[in-house]
Amino acid sequence: MESGEVLFLAKASGTNEHGFTPSKKGKWSWIEYNGEEIADSEFCIEYLNDKLGIDLDKDFTVKERGIARAFQKMLEENTYWACVLDRWVYDENWTSCKVMKIPSLTGYFIRRQMKKMAYAHGMGRHNPNEVYHIMELDFKALSNFLGNKKFLLGHKPCQADCSVFGLVSNAYWQLFGTPVESTIKKYKNLCDYCERMKETFWPDWDECITHGNTKEATK
Repeated sequence: MESGEVLFLAKASGTNEHGFTPSKKGKWSWIEYNGEEIADSEFCIEYLNDKLGIDLDKDFTVKERGIARAFQKMLEENTYWACVLDRWVYDENWTSCKVMKIPSLTGYFIRRQMKKMAYAHGMGRHNPNEVYHIMELDFKALSNFLGNKKFLLGHKPCQADCSVFGLVSNAYWQLFGTPVESTIKKYKNLCDYCERMKETFWPDWDECITHGNTKEATK
């Protein structure tokens, strides 16, 4: 998702491929550009910035860029794992993954792998209440910093907004009926932020999603 905002700003086109095939590094997400594979969203964005001549941070100070990156990494390296546990590991929420139509055997192996990875990271060593508490502290910090701003650093989006939206939008739209969804919806400015990013960067949103697997994405 993060790379999509860069393509939009560059007025370039791309096609989303939906599936579970990882990159050569074994990571999601990844892109292929003119036959070259680039793995990990951060490297994808840097690559597209270079190829397409985009610099989302050009109007911001070094201090502002540092703050934005700190929030980006908080979400990517901490909050993300709370969402992973909520989506893939905890029994009460595992049923939400069934709407993704993942074959049961594939789901079993993905779930087992995610559990191991979360434990190795450290988040998976906590009980669910502790995990959700950590997650809420992260969302609260982000909400407090965002305040009434349109985007993370003000009225213009910065590069970190691409990654921040990628994670916050998953909590807002995809983890339905879970503690993650109920937590994110406590913070109206984060919900408004998701809607604003969608309207700004994804005018073809309805064509890019499956509407709960009720239709095929066309883009």
